[in-house]
Amino acid sequence: MTSIIKTDDGSNTLYSNTFNDQYHSTFGALQESLFIYIQTGLNYCEQNSLKIFEVGFGTGLNAILTFIEGFKKNINIEYHTIELFPINIETINQLNYFEFISNDQKLVYKKLHNCKWNKKIKISENFTFQKIKYDFNNYIFNEKYDLIYFDAFAPDKQPSMWSDKNFAKLYDTLNNKGILTTYSSKGIVKNNLRKAGFKVTRLDGPKGKRHILRAQKL
Repeated sequence: MTSIIKTDDGSNTLYSNTFNDQYHSTFGALQESLFIYIQTGLNYCEQNSLKIFEVGFGTGLNAILTFIEGFKKNINIEYHTIELFPINIETINQLNYFEFISNDQKLVYKKLHNCKWNKKIKISENFTFQKIKYDFNNYIFNEKYDLIYFDAFAPDKQPSMWSDKNFAKLYDTLNNKGILTTYSSKGIVKNNLRKAGFKVTRLDGPKGKRHILRAQKL
């Protein structure tokens, strides 16, 4: 079960009763996604063609913001996202993200949620999308990526997701110089990323969050 929360920047997030945690920062869902995953992740990459893997599709906010930014910058993006607990479309339709995007982008957002799972879909000329319904802890990669958005529930809510084993798996699936961004800067997260081989940089976070992390495969 989930309930809708209005965050400080006016955008919605969801609260999961299963994990006793919200999907985004209550200081601003839109602000958080733009800062951590677009500004610190996507915009840090210099390639004009990117393969992105997202851990935790959730509301689809990171995905639609990536589509928008990629279109604006004419970047070719292949975007894969994994989610074991999809949000039902009735709940998605109640979120107010439509207030922040154009009519054309609304159609894309709906398509991201309505398209079939485990199948690559051509959303636009520059954006290919695949939703994977699977337990990330048991997922085996068979492709390489340039950028990873790590957006699971908090380490104290889903500790197994943040293990050094999972970070080692992500390290191996990244191309050289590939990066991972995440909202959590907890000591155990930094230590497990470093144990997996990443160079970890702690950065100032958005409003309400002192620090975030960007990790790179060297």
